[in-house]
Amino acid sequence: MSRTARIRLFWAAAVVFAVAYAAACTGLPRFGTLAHPYATRAVAAALHQRTANVVSSVNFDQRAFDTLGEESILFAAVLGTIVLLRHARDERTGRPRPGRVLPSTRLLGMVLLPVTLLTGVYIVAHGQLSPGGGFQGGVILATGLHLAYVAADYRVLKRIRPLAFLDAADAAGAGAFAALGLAGLVAGGAYLQNVLPLGTFGQLSSGGLVPVVNAAVGVEVGAGVIVLLAFFLDQAVEVRSPEEHGTGGGG
Repeated sequence: MSRTARIRLFWAAAVVFAVAYAAACTGLPRFGTLAHPYATRAVAAALHQRTANVVSSVNFDQRAFDTLGEESILFAAVLGTIVLLRHARDERTGRPRPGRVLPSTRLLGMVLLPVTLLTGVYIVAHGQLSPGGGFQGGVILATGLHLAYVAADYRVLKRIRPLAFLDAADAAGAGAFAALGLAGLVAGGAYLQNVLPLGTFGQLSSGGLVPVVNAAVGVEVGAGVIVLLAFFLDQAVEVRSPEEHGTGGGG
């Protein structure tokens, strides 16, 4: 296809999209009114599905298929980073230099690391009950692990970071979300339809499929962020420039 044909095709698609978007916007309620049809339906649906946190109900139940797409974007970003930042043939690596950390920083990091990890697990596990969920809790878990880098150095982080296991966990979390959608089809409903027992409102086991999908997202996000940062840190700390490698700077 020639450049002129591609430009014409782009403008034709842009015009169609602009007309459709403008027509859709005319059907929205006016700003500043008391009419919120989507919010009203979302809250009612969340209560019906016994999910106390309406946001989690929207993300992992009412529009779970959209959330699957969002999770896939993160998974693709991690995969792309692994491919782009893998070691090239002309790259040389050196041993990370030991870091110098104040005793107060080391002590604070040692105290906060388990607390942060526990907080992340709590946020993921209670996503259907209170603000938070898999995305937020997964980021907290990844942040907690990297307190070892702040409070000690890269060598300590590398020792406590099971990268091969986290690679597999990232893929397993993303795959579990997609596989859980089949439960609805097996039950004769729709993909990602909430078909598990809804439990008791306000309890940890409430929400049916919501906490299970939420946990899969927490695993995928937590593991994915750690793997993502691992490759960036590897480039910043271990990979040496030719000049630095030649002068023995990798010690």
